[in-house]
Amino acid sequence: MLVGHETGDDAAIYRIDERVALVLTTDFFAPIVDDPFDYGQIAAANALSDVYAVGGTPLTALNIAAFPRDLGPDVIAKILEGGQKKAEEAGILIIGGHTIDDNEPKYGLAVTGVVTPGKQITNANAQPGDVLIITKAIGSGIITTAAKAGNAKHESVKHAVQSMATLNKGASDAMVEVGVNSATDVTGFGLLGHLSQMMKSSGLSANLNWSKIPILPDVVELAQSGNISGGTTRNIETIRKNVTIEDGLSDLNLIILADAQTSGGLLISVSEERSEDLVNKLVNNQTLYSSVIGKVTEGNPGTI
Repeated sequence: MLVGHETGDDAAIYRIDERVALVLTTDFFAPIVDDPFDYGQIAAANALSDVYAVGGTPLTALNIAAFPRDLGPDVIAKILEGGQKKAEEAGILIIGGHTIDDNEPKYGLAVTGVVTPGKQITNANAQPGDVLIITKAIGSGIITTAAKAGNAKHESVKHAVQSMATLNKGASDAMVEVGVNSATDVTGFGLLGHLSQMMKSSGLSANLNWSKIPILPDVVELAQSGNISGGTTRNIETIRKNVTIEDGLSDLNLIILADAQTSGGLLISVSEERSEDLVNKLVNNQTLYSSVIGKVTEGNPGTI
């Protein structure tokens, strides 16, 4: 076992021989958007992201699904079609799966990939002086929470869906090519939670620059008006003790930084010498963002 549960990494990695290690992960959740096809795409992209985060190549997946008996077959078909579209885009095969009855729909994938042993990128190898780069804007949880309450603009939801449905393949390819020290994807624990885990696992601390962090449209206004999910509230309760907010920032900034994401971008820790090359590769691979948002420092492990 090359990577297990000990450091809270994105996927398990099991070595077969000196050339091949399996990358194993699963993820599924209830709908966060109204359109079933979009939901399927987002759920699949989210599950695949864990393989991309460790620098792996996904190969196959199994559908994991739970549907109410009274959910129409056309809706179920659209969800599965969305997942299939992302699988085809990723170049993988969905080779089976399992479905159960449940009161609330749930969908996702169990994904198997490969990586060369010793080439895996973990969340536990950030180095002092590293530059932190993120490849998607944050705030999707605030927008989807607002949408459920009828408080979000159509354009805001559209931007969030586009972001969540975008594969992290281009970002992963770029960081593998350049050679980075550490990475994770930004999902349910928010940017602060996943960065804190990376720093804790690496025995280091980090500084973030609020003004450099990309944020989806209307997120600040929606957060100000109280569109905050239960997951985000729990994230804040967990992370607050590890975060120091400088003058000029407030709890509103903390809410956005702790916002529970779905299918967020990769958060990459790369040496300063290689950071410009990585940004250029990310741009060439047409990732949504290639934003330098902070630095890794010596300090109390896990603090920001």
